[in-house]
Amino acid sequence: MEILDPDLVFRIVDVAAIVTNGLLGGAVARAFRFDLLGFVLLSVITGMGGGMIRDILLNSGLPVALTDSAYWAGALVAALLAYTIDLGTRWASWMLMIVDFIGMGCWVATGTIKSLSLGLHWLPSIGMGVITAVGGGMIRDVMVNRIPSILGGSSLYGTVAIVGAIETVIITGVFRMPNVAMAVSIASCMVLGILARVRNWQLPAPITLKVPRPRLCSKIRDRVTKSNDNSSWEPGQPLTENLQILTPEMLKDDRT
Repeated sequence: MEILDPDLVFRIVDVAAIVTNGLLGGAVARAFRFDLLGFVLLSVITGMGGGMIRDILLNSGLPVALTDSAYWAGALVAALLAYTIDLGTRWASWMLMIVDFIGMGCWVATGTIKSLSLGLHWLPSIGMGVITAVGGGMIRDVMVNRIPSILGGSSLYGTVAIVGAIETVIITGVFRMPNVAMAVSIASCMVLGILARVRNWQLPAPITLKVPRPRLCSKIRDRVTKSNDNSSWEPGQPLTENLQILTPEMLKDDRT
């Protein structure tokens, strides 16, 4: 039996995710030396972009980010914090890494649970959870001309989101405990994400398979190539014992 109202927990976790992801957007704005408006735009897009993509795809009415002022308040607070606090120190880098994966766990859980509540199958629900978690960050990276982290080339990111979404689907769909699913998703994404970042875990790089051609085919090809020397032979034209065409030069040399 759930002690807390799932809807209340859902809203609290959603707003918390906006704040954490908004901080990441503000950190990127600081790295590029943007002005205050740039901080606000990147924080809003990073914090609410994934949720808005989710709500539009689910066709569940207006996106929650447009109807709940708490979402905007969270994004603006994150932008203000990133604008006023130096995020270039070592402790700030660690804090941002932890905040990044905490926000991922929040978004993965809320996106997956909302999709399941609307009757979606578990597989698209996982997809919606991952999109909710990484959508805002992808838009942010495209805006500043960077390759999104989910596309690879760095430590595990999208994989961590998929793991959190799968856990949420199992706990919510099988055990009917969405609050527990949120807690597990946040904890697992944080732990797995930090380990992946510290140990630089990555998915395997692409491989190139080179299949050698069979020697039999090579021998046949060589024979065909040799036989092509007689491709210009016409009936009545003299040949040697080896069935080679006798050219006028060869006849002249033979007579001399």
